[in-house]
Parts: sequence; structure tokens; C-alpha cells
Amino acid sequence: MKAVVQRVTRASVTVGGEQISAIGRGICVLLGISLEDTQKELEHMVRKILNLRVFEDESGKHWSKSVMDKQYEILCVSQFTLQCVLKGNKPDFHLAMPTEQAEGFYNSFLEQLRKTYRPELIKDGKFGAYMQVHIQNDGPVTIELESPAPGTATSDPKQLEKQQQRKEKTRAKGPSESSKERNTPRKEDRSASSGAEGDVSSEREP
Repeated sequence: MKAVVQRVTRASVTVGGEQISAIGRGICVLLGISLEDTQKELEHMVRKILNLRVFEDESGKHWSKSVMDKQYEILCVSQFTLQCVLKGNKPDFHLAMPTEQAEGFYNSFLEQLRKTYRPELIKDGKFGAYMQVHIQNDGPVTIELESPAPGTATSDPKQLEKQQQRKEKTRAKGPSESSKERNTPRKEDRSASSGAEGDVSSEREP
């Protein structure tokens, strides 16, 4: 799942010449859903968007407050083109989740946002419609987010710290038995014929 988050002073969505959604100060989120996305990726993205610190605090310190901290609004727009790959110069969207699946998934994303934050502050466009999205970017500030691919290492600082602690404990125990064996010189097998000298596959460590 990919998202482009823009800090805005205002943003709105127009369909067929009619404005259907609008927000004031807050963030505009363009969301691209991939074929492989699951509830896990959905929850990860909701958490990242709501806690992304793109606003200043009361003393003017930058990058200190999230949209939730400031109680600002969020405008979400589904944008499958974020899952584009290029074939030459032509965009290809085969990595995007098909429309019939993506609409339900996108609605679940909005539901999770509203459940975690204040529902009256979450606005969205019209799924599958041809839209004009008007964004007044503040800064400009634009952040790209992407959920971790399945099976990749975690980027959670707490998890990384635990992994590092495990490594340090392992080093503190000293060399393992297998490494001691590798460091011990092997006695020459004088009974072996000279013709077997090149066949060392059975002696290699797994």
C-alpha cells in the first residue's frame, strides 16, 4: 500500500462540476492499494498517517505534532495510479488491486481511520469517479509512505532494538561449538588415496 500525504491549508474534491468534499487545515491523503494488501497493511498505514508529525507545536518547533495532536481534518482520495509501473513510457497498473475488491478495501480503510480518530474530521472523494482534486499544499510538505512488503524486516524501532539486543547476547556467549570445530585443525587422513584429495564436498560446513 502506498500513500502520498500532503500538509494542506485547504483541499477539496469536485465531481462533475460539483464540490463533494472539502477540508480546511490538515492533510490530504492519496492512497494506492496493491494486489497484496491485507488488513495488516491497512492498519499499518492508518497508524502511520495519523501519527505522522508534519505540524509544528505551540512554541513553533517543526515536525512535532501529528494531525491527531492538532485535531485537524483529513481528506482521503483513492488513487490506483500510485501502483503504476512503467513499460517503456506507458503506465501499467497490474499491481493495483482490481476495482471490485479495492472499493471494499478502501471503505475498510476509511472505517479504520474513523474508528481510530474523529469520524467527523475524515472526508473522502468518490471512489472510481473522475475527480478534480484541489490541494493547497502548505510548505510545500509532501511525504511518501509505503507499508512494509510481506516478509521484509521490520522498521519498528522497538523491534529493531530487541533484535540488536539478541545479537549482543549471542556474541557475549562466545563462539559456538560449531565455530570451535571449524577453527580446530583437522588431522590428515593418511589412509586416503591421493586421488580423493580433490573431493572435499563431504568436509564442507552446511
